[in-house]
Amino acid sequence: MFKKIHSDRDPRDTLVSEIKKEFRPYFSKAGRGLKGTVERYPKFLFCMMVVNITLSAILCFTVFRHKEIPAKTRQVEVTAPISDGFDRIMETGATLRQTIRLKKQVDSITKKKHLTSSDSTALFNDLDSLQHMHRTINF
Repeated sequence: MFKKIHSDRDPRDTLVSEIKKEFRPYFSKAGRGLKGTVERYPKFLFCMMVVNITLSAILCFTVFRHKEIPAKTRQVEVTAPISDGFDRIMETGATLRQTIRLKKQVDSITKKKHLTSSDSTALFNDLDSLQHMHRTINF
């Protein structure tokens, strides 16, 4: 199954060298024809190269130019930015004070060994208030 395959191929022969051997007559004929054309019409070919470069530059700066699409911005109406910012700071401070007060109450209730029905109700209400404040702060 795993027999060694023996070949009489010359190790210096490569894919590129074999392709060159096969297609050399076609490439040499095309090269001779191109060289003859260049020798017969040098001014015409030079003018065509200049025209191609000029046309390419014109098209590059006009037709194929990528126009920048302005980013869509959402317009926000600001009525009174200074007072609005100060109001937000005051509101956030009040919310934080209330959050600290509720957390202290929850901690004091949870430290008790036995809870009464009023303690359970207060704990439920405090946790519900904390959850509501957490939702309003994040939005």
